[in-house]
Amino acid sequence: MTPETNFTTAAKSTVALYSDLTTDDAQKQERDRRFKRITNKPQRYVASALGSLVNRKSFASVETLCLFIGYPRSGHSLIGALLDAHPNAIIADELDALKYVHAGFSRNQLFYLLLRGSRRSASAGRQRTGYSYHVPGQWQGRFEELRVIGDKMGHASAIRLGAFPSLFDTLANGFNVEIKFLHVMRNPYDIISTMALRTKLSLASSCDLFFSCAEAVQQIKQRSADSAVHDVRHEDFVTNPKYALKAICAFLNLKEDDDYLDACARIVYQMPHKSRQRISWTPNLIDSVKDRISKFPFLSDYSFDN
Repeated sequence: MTPETNFTTAAKSTVALYSDLTTDDAQKQERDRRFKRITNKPQRYVASALGSLVNRKSFASVETLCLFIGYPRSGHSLIGALLDAHPNAIIADELDALKYVHAGFSRNQLFYLLLRGSRRSASAGRQRTGYSYHVPGQWQGRFEELRVIGDKMGHASAIRLGAFPSLFDTLANGFNVEIKFLHVMRNPYDIISTMALRTKLSLASSCDLFFSCAEAVQQIKQRSADSAVHDVRHEDFVTNPKYALKAICAFLNLKEDDDYLDACARIVYQMPHKSRQRISWTPNLIDSVKDRISKFPFLSDYSFDN
């Protein structure tokens, strides 16, 4: 299955999940079962239980669980890969961590799956949709002392937390770590355009997916302390990656040095891609997105022309 096919499946499932929020009890129960469904769950449960035992000493030093929240095609892959290159951090490449939390996997079982995901991605060159996010000479898939662990599947994490607020309590009471959220933003017109270009979704359906994610992000922000959520504008990040990465490290209480920052900055392309220029937008749809953007303060600076 290609990354594009995986993305299409994930996109459609998140739209379906969010649209199911007001259905009757029987439909909600079926939705809950569907969204907690894990392929080969018994095998993964046993493997992760064994992995958690083998790695329990390493996991004892973890202070922070970092979950990306946001939207497909917004720059999570780049930032996740750069954080995974830090000697004290492990960031998996789209494990969909909250699916395992929802299904009852323990703290250390989840941490093992995140570590395994990071290692597999690193061994494959941290490839994603035709790009390599490998950072030469750094720590992707490895660590010195593990202090931050996380997952970059931002749209799924946002939708799950928006749909199932009880996950906040599960994380707070069962994981004995600080929960922090990285909210990565990009011009909505570019995100929506890229979703439509890389999948079979129409522009209108891509808009609905994007704003379902935005509504979920807004709910997470309302439930979380300001100190638990860090906003990152993709356009600002690629313009000055060292400055933006230092701010993220400070948010996660990670120390950084010049070698790490320089190595990460070298793989960042200098200008954000304006995908909106590669697809035909009607004036009515541009105005509709503009109106919907205005309802979210964290998106208010974005427009079709900037």
